Amino acid sequence: MVTEANIERTEHGLVPSDEGWYVINARDTRWYESDEFGRACTFEGGTRFPHLGVNIHVLDRGQPNCMYHGEDEQEGFLVLSGECVLIVEGQERRLRAWDFVHCPPWTEHVFVGASDEPCAILMLGTRTLGAGVRYPVNETALRYGAGVEAETDSADKAYARFSELREAPYREGDL
Repeated sequence: MVTEANIERTEHGLVPSDEGWYVINARDTRWYESDEFGRACTFEGGTRFPHLGVNIHVLDRGQPNCMYHGEDEQEGFLVLSGECVLIVEGQERRLRAWDFVHCPPWTEHVFVGASDEPCAILMLGTRTLGAGVRYPVNETALRYGAGVEAETDSADKAYARFSELREAPYREGDL
């Protein structure tokens, strides 16, 4: 029998503190924010999900969710609200609420907020192959401030010029 996880209240929201099943509302859980990359909740606490990554990422106009990249895992994305631009394999696609994107392994991609209201995206990805990642140079991503100037497979190098993520509570109006 799988037991229910304990949930702790922190200054930034509710966090599961051990393994087990649990129910947690996205507005109540801990969020992370960055000046450059918007806000996100992972639903994880002290224990990382070993097989599935899941988060909600919220972007304001002009904010990318990360740096343009491809990785060795498949991912799925569902736009929940607002609008964004998907840069995928160097192409731009305008997305709106309820658009779904599937990325097989090594699909190069990034999302950039494109509306006056926050753009919320549900992001899901497998965690099975070892988390190989590549940040290629891409002119379209660079125009949006979402690309690297020199190809790398190092996240530390790709994000070196940016501020670190900060824990934060949910921001009213994001969802």
